[in-house]
Amino acid sequence: MQPRITLITLGVDDLERALRFYRDGLGLATPGIVGEEFEEGDGTVVFFDLQGGLKLGLWPRRCLANDANLSLGPPSATELSLAHNVASREEVDEVMAQARQAGATLTKPAHETFWGGYAGYFQDPDGHLWEVAWNPAWELEE
Repeated sequence: MQPRITLITLGVDDLERALRFYRDGLGLATPGIVGEEFEEGDGTVVFFDLQGGLKLGLWPRRCLANDANLSLGPPSATELSLAHNVASREEVDEVMAQARQAGATLTKPAHETFWGGYAGYFQDPDGHLWEVAWNPAWELEE
């Protein structure tokens, strides 16, 4: 398999709330909710453009479960985390503060890590886990 991940989709319980968190709170650009013309709302989704052609999608959890032919189970924050790597320790603190102000729950404040970096964790309103990290060994593209 060639690694061609182009979309990361997060299942959410309240699409409007998730849209406000990511668009208004974190400042991610989006045209908003699309697909409302489809029957039963199964097509309603939000897309955000990230770097390198990667997209972040928000889709109602019940729709994701239905589309994958799975039973809707309870959410679990420990199954997946998304990492947002930044260029400095200060930027970690800035992003963590922005997330908290947007309504995130800080699960682990920014701190010195055992590997020589600086990182913290937050959960979005649906419980998805995000790490915000500065790794001094990584050079980030603009």
